[in-house]
Amino acid sequence: MEAARSLAILPWIALVFSLCAIRGNGFYLPGVAPADFQKKDPLQVKVNKLSSTKTQLPYSYYSLPYCMPNVIVDSAENLGEVLRGDRIENSPYGFFMREPQMCNIICKLTPNEKQAKEFREKIEDEYRVNMILDNLPLVVPIKRLDQDSSTVYQQGFHVGVKGQYTGSKDDKYFIHNHLSFLVKFHKDEQTDFARIVAFEVKPFSVKHVYEGNWNGNRTRLMTCDPHAKRTVSNSDNPQEVEENKEIIFTYDVDFQESEIKWASRWDSYLLMSDDQIHWFSIVNSLMIVLFLSGMVAMIMLRTLYRDISKYNQLETQEEALEETGWKLVHGDVFRTPTNSDLLCVYVGTGVQFFGMLLVTMIFAVLGFLSPSNRGGLMSAMLLLWVFMGIFAGYSSARLYKMFKGSEWKKIALRTAFMFPGVVFAIFFVLNAIIWGEKSSGAVPFSTMFALVLLWFGISVPLVFIGGYVGSKKPAVEDPVKTNKIPRQIPEQAWYMNPLFSILIGGILPFGAVFIELFFILTSIWLQQFYYLFGFLFLVFIILIVTCAEITIVLCYFQLCSEDYLWWWRSYLTSGSSALYLFLYAAFYFFTKLEITKMVSGILYFGYMLIASYAFFVLTGTIGFYACFWFTRLIYSSVKID
Repeated sequence: MEAARSLAILPWIALVFSLCAIRGNGFYLPGVAPADFQKKDPLQVKVNKLSSTKTQLPYSYYSLPYCMPNVIVDSAENLGEVLRGDRIENSPYGFFMREPQMCNIICKLTPNEKQAKEFREKIEDEYRVNMILDNLPLVVPIKRLDQDSSTVYQQGFHVGVKGQYTGSKDDKYFIHNHLSFLVKFHKDEQTDFARIVAFEVKPFSVKHVYEGNWNGNRTRLMTCDPHAKRTVSNSDNPQEVEENKEIIFTYDVDFQESEIKWASRWDSYLLMSDDQIHWFSIVNSLMIVLFLSGMVAMIMLRTLYRDISKYNQLETQEEALEETGWKLVHGDVFRTPTNSDLLCVYVGTGVQFFGMLLVTMIFAVLGFLSPSNRGGLMSAMLLLWVFMGIFAGYSSARLYKMFKGSEWKKIALRTAFMFPGVVFAIFFVLNAIIWGEKSSGAVPFSTMFALVLLWFGISVPLVFIGGYVGSKKPAVEDPVKTNKIPRQIPEQAWYMNPLFSILIGGILPFGAVFIELFFILTSIWLQQFYYLFGFLFLVFIILIVTCAEITIVLCYFQLCSEDYLWWWRSYLTSGSSALYLFLYAAFYFFTKLEITKMVSGILYFGYMLIASYAFFVLTGTIGFYACFWFTRLIYSSVKID
């Protein structure tokens, strides 16, 4: 009893220590309250990581020799932000609310050969600069060519562009050294307070020319003069990146009153995808579900009802001996499968994953995990995974006891370490690769320590607590007795071959989610916002129903062909959808992404391997429990002597 109490206290101690170990000044949830600004309130622009869809390797803003403030201050970051590679720091860009400014000089830079090379490499890889103002990301408005009034937003502005200009045949690298900010605000009608509702920028490349000697930010620029009301436009003389040639960084700020209210300020950022496509995805998935539901209804209401009525109306012993169909294998259907320990571990892990996703989606649908809460989604998923360990231990121990197992601690230990151990090993290798590239996406040691502490200090004890409770529960009784001698399985038809039926079973669950999967991959790898959690929750429900129904249908056909080895096949039937997910990820890589570096390709396929493995565990567990419920239901419905 004392040991159980000690285990119950351990998770809370580990949680406190792990949260304190996060890089930065603590664990927080950013941007949940509106900020009111008056005219004289200073606004400080923060800089985030440099990101690229071509390399998928983020870098800190000051990894390039940009203008720096006197003191660089790191903002506190939560667990999700650190894992995403966010590095939020202060910047020399600052201004006052509702006070437009023109041609502010930040600094003058004369890059050496190494610095010029770094700029050119980032321009070549199409890196973008990410900034933040009042928790709003900086975006570049882009007019869509196919629609006159539609505007889409690109997160961040490109470091520069590569191209040619008049008189040159070779490609040159031009840096965006002038930023024209537009801050939209919503003014309170009764007070003088205003709230920021949009933060936009138009980047320019201009080779500044100044009069006389350089005098810091007091220097008068001939190419951008606030006194003459002349600002930067599309320049015919862009700023090329060359060693030992000076670059002057400048910026403008303009303010615009907007009708958009603070509560709706994220709407324009999020409207990047067409809702009609999502509805098409839902309708497509519902068609699959209706088709499968019809088959299940036919089996359950017609075939099974007829079978059960026939079996229960047998009057003579001779008739009872002439059993056919699925009743024929009643003495073997609940025989303990091979590698039953491993099955218990996978089922327990699947329950843990299912609980994490269900709770996360409920919170996301209710709006607690909106994009304004940067890093909140990943933080929530990790913490929920850890706390769902108690259900993993309970499920694996209960199933293990049904298989007449007695060493529940061994099963709890394997449940606590197998899936997280595989994922952590892959993650550690990928993190080492990122660290070798000197990317800010590499998880620092303190955060890695926090992750291990969450695993060993909270997840493992909770799995053992769940395993202890599950082992004390009475074993689940089989509805029929199991024969001592296993029955020989007759030769199966080609379409009932285990490999064939397993591969066929995974197609429909994948078909139910693949359209929504496209948007999820786009949000992850093309750095777009994903916010349609309502659609995602519907697709998740459809996935559960599809996995359950296809497994039940194929399990019934398997039992009717007198093959009673359904335990592992029920898990693998729906779990094989993970194979199609990985194949689709490979298709997406070669058709939608422009990744050329081998390191970036390794990272992509490494992370998608982790995602596919998790999807296998989730869908396999859903299919297993559906088949488990189905077999117990039908064999408890017939009279067996």
